[in-house]
Amino acid sequence: MKANTLQKELQRAIDQQYLVQIIYLGSDGKTTQRKLRPSQITDDRLKAYCLTRRAPRIFAIDSILAVQPVVTPYAV
Repeated sequence: MKANTLQKELQRAIDQQYLVQIIYLGSDGKTTQRKLRPSQITDDRLKAYCLTRRAPRIFAIDSILAVQPVVTPYAV
């Protein structure tokens, strides 16, 4: 996913307050899958609450390999 497209999707998640799932390339070279509540984009960094790690985190946008909205089923 291109950085610009990725940043737009993350900004949309912030604006519309929905969760996203990302695939992230860590500084150790390992990929991880994370579920996030994004809160702010500053320069090339994403501030988010990581539901996977249960803590606030800062992610380098260039290291995010994929992003998609989290779909949560609910009863009608």
